[in-house]
Amino acid sequence: MAEQQRRQARPEETHAWEALVATARRTVSDGLVVGTSGNVSVRVGDAVLVTPSGVPYDRLTPDDITGVALDGRQVLGTLVPTSELPMHLAVHTTTDARAVVHTHAVHATAVSTLVPELPAIHYMAGALGGPVRVAPYATYGTEELAENMLHALADRSGCLLRNHGTITYGATLDQAYDRTAQLEWMCRLWLMASSVPGLTPALLSPEQLAEAGERLRGYGQLG
Repeated sequence: MAEQQRRQARPEETHAWEALVATARRTVSDGLVVGTSGNVSVRVGDAVLVTPSGVPYDRLTPDDITGVALDGRQVLGTLVPTSELPMHLAVHTTTDARAVVHTHAVHATAVSTLVPELPAIHYMAGALGGPVRVAPYATYGTEELAENMLHALADRSGCLLRNHGTITYGATLDQAYDRTAQLEWMCRLWLMASSVPGLTPALLSPEQLAEAGERLRGYGQLG
């Protein structure tokens, strides 16, 4: 019966799959994940395309397209979706996200074990909505983890997952990926600055972060 519920990919889904695979491969080449430890999703209409579980990204082909409905029912492909599907669906069903990127970036994961919130070391935290919170630990792939993540994401477009990694979302795959890369960079920056003996990093005030966030909303080229 499950097989009968699946359908052929539409042209826009085929194009989105190509972009998703390219983004997933970029997380590996840029050192944000090792092996198949991260995952990526993108929403196309009523379907959410996701990386499959346990398949190296360099082996994915157009025929491997994997997609689910918002209720988690698989509608595209035969490969098992990522084990972190509950997190991806939680973001897609509760925010305006069109793309989600989850990584095990090393500096961000290290920070997730040290503090409940990434200290305001740089104004780019404003691009994520404010100070980046750390979601409490829960076993990977569980609804508990997805719920913890949603609390940490309140009014934010990214958060850390304790002893696990990062998750960010955006209006496009590029935006979601860029937010992940910025988050990892800020975590690395804080770790470096806080490791200098006898010195404590200067941090930004909530007002300074809020002002930066307002300015960042209009950053870049219109259209």
